[in-house]
Amino acid sequence: MPPATVARLPGYLRALEATAASGAVLTSSEELARRAGVTSAQLRKDLSHLGSYGRRGVGYDVQHLREQITVALGLSDVRRVLLVGVGNLGHALANYAGIAERGFALVGLVDADPAVVGTTVAGLVVEPADDLAGVVARTGATIAVLTTPAEVAQRVCDELVAAGVVGVLTFAPGALRVPPHVDVRAVDVASELQILAFHDRARGAGGGAS
Repeated sequence: MPPATVARLPGYLRALEATAASGAVLTSSEELARRAGVTSAQLRKDLSHLGSYGRRGVGYDVQHLREQITVALGLSDVRRVLLVGVGNLGHALANYAGIAERGFALVGLVDADPAVVGTTVAGLVVEPADDLAGVVARTGATIAVLTTPAEVAQRVCDELVAAGVVGVLTFAPGALRVPPHVDVRAVDVASELQILAFHDRARGAGGGAS
């Protein structure tokens, strides 16, 4: 399945959940595409990779398609997540209800600050960073979320990978180096804001030229 299609599947799943919440049993490609923010042609092409083509004049079975996408994303089993770095962003993510709603279980919190270790956040006791491998082993976490400072992110990532983590979501600036069997997704808020600033400036420049 093309990486770009995989990246759009969570959006389709959210759209299907909203459709189901409205009480609909069936949905058209046009309606689902509108909810997901893509064209109906793109949606149909993406879903064809799942072997789902809908029925002409009927559309897609909402529940069946949700199940197909859930399996494709590997969410049929609960994925255990470890959060490393319990600062302001870490607190917010730990308390984010969407983690559980999307089929993930936050199973551990880790921080290097002695003032934070031992405190309870979102019902979990923050554990020390020097026991990172032990926390991974005890919790069975396979995915980690990093909200650490940039200068320690690579070292922490290396320790997580050595402990058996195979997926890392990082909010730390800078690229992380990982082995081929490990997946990394980066969320760089500052870079995204800079891109938005560029487009805002471009629109302003275009308006001034006219």
